[in-house]
Amino acid sequence: MTLLVLGLILFLGIHSFTMARKSRSGLIGRIGEGPYKGLYSLLSLAGIALISIGYGQYRANGYIPVWDPPVWTRHISLLLVLIAFICVVAAYLPGHIKYRLKHPMLAGVKIWAFAHLIANGDLGSILLFGSILAWAVVARISVKRRDVAAQHGGTAAPAGWRNDILAVVIGTAVYLAFVFWLHPLLIGVSVLPTRA
Repeated sequence: MTLLVLGLILFLGIHSFTMARKSRSGLIGRIGEGPYKGLYSLLSLAGIALISIGYGQYRANGYIPVWDPPVWTRHISLLLVLIAFICVVAAYLPGHIKYRLKHPMLAGVKIWAFAHLIANGDLGSILLFGSILAWAVVARISVKRRDVAAQHGGTAAPAGWRNDILAVVIGTAVYLAFVFWLHPLLIGVSVLPTRA
């Protein structure tokens, strides 16, 4: 669990640093934008590696149960994660979804984390997904205060639905790949409900 906590501190810490705009600008001014992006990427990857290793070790050493989620939460979680994937894709395809959500990437992260929280009742999962959900909520508040959402979403609704349709199609395709193949392969856990 120690590596998981260290990974979360590193990963969420470096992502939280971007909210401190003056400190971020000062650091970029001292070391340059290229080195800053390189350092940011390296620390983010190190955080992801620590989270992955730490969570894997935690799972291998046995779960610490906190509560037992009802089976129906897994069904809701599957639907919520589909919505999360569509939101994340919509962040890169400006359309009505992005216009309405203002910051669909953070919306997707929040939905994804919440979906995993309601479907997993062990301490490691609560720590992992709860931390990511808390960070995403704070990040969204920070973005709203800086009014960055207006820069990303624009001031007028886009014409046409092409990008929204693409976001739904691509998001659904990636979601299905994760459900049927990538989640069991990468995480080692099938997300499909099994018959009792």
